[in-house]
Amino acid sequence: MRTSNHLIGFLNFLTFLLSIPILGGGIWLSSRANNTDCLKFLQWPIIIIGISIMVVSLAGFAGACYRNTFLMYLYLWAMFFIIAALIGFVIFAYAVTDKGSGQPVLNRAYLDYDIHDYSGSWLADRVTSRSYWSRIASCVRDSHACRRMGREFGGVPESAEMFYRRKLSPIESGCCKPPTSCGFSYINETVWSPAGGFVGTGIDCARWNNDQDQLCYSCDSCKAGVLASLKKSWRKVSVINIVILIILVIVYVVACAAFRHNKRMDNDESYGETRMEKTQPSRIHF
Repeated sequence: MRTSNHLIGFLNFLTFLLSIPILGGGIWLSSRANNTDCLKFLQWPIIIIGISIMVVSLAGFAGACYRNTFLMYLYLWAMFFIIAALIGFVIFAYAVTDKGSGQPVLNRAYLDYDIHDYSGSWLADRVTSRSYWSRIASCVRDSHACRRMGREFGGVPESAEMFYRRKLSPIESGCCKPPTSCGFSYINETVWSPAGGFVGTGIDCARWNNDQDQLCYSCDSCKAGVLASLKKSWRKVSVINIVILIILVIVYVVACAAFRHNKRMDNDESYGETRMEKTQPSRIHF
């Protein structure tokens, strides 16, 4: 019986440790939302799940140490709902980020991003809505992602050939430069001019502005870049969540088995004492 309690206590300590990377992933997404991705509501479910696992694990650990049946029942039921919530969250994260990818460009190391690749998804509809995008564009501008693109060598901006070999982030490619199809000539990372007065026919070509406060923040390519950045961030966290989810399920199954074994031992003890009195009655009768 002590062995079962020790096992349950160890498993709860293990789930407590597993809650740390989940909570860390939520905090990392929160920092990304504040600094780069600029979508500030998707990280909260995973933060809440991480905190819930941490609290429930402590309750289960205390229940195992003090043999508190109520706390153990609470732990098992709460962990069941947490695992179900984490499964739902992982499915949701993959469902809302399943569309879209960068488009390769000839003689360029970076990718271009097209909003039509993301059309039809719930996340794209939310990001591209007029009221929501105004806040996201302001956040992208305030993150200074485009300003950090600048590179100089001896006080001279890097050449076009060097820039074309750079692997830009989705936001740098979508928001800080015009789409390649526009045919603009490179001056520096965030200043471009029409090649011979020619401007492409795409709607984003007319939206591009060399004003450093405007650039392509109103472009569809910028919206696509934000969506691509979100997809990249969420896929990284989802991989960690899937691994932790598998471990949590294994831990939960073992904890249920240990808890049932603990209860069986308690029941067998009382039943065994009664059975001994019946099968081997005392020869002295009162």
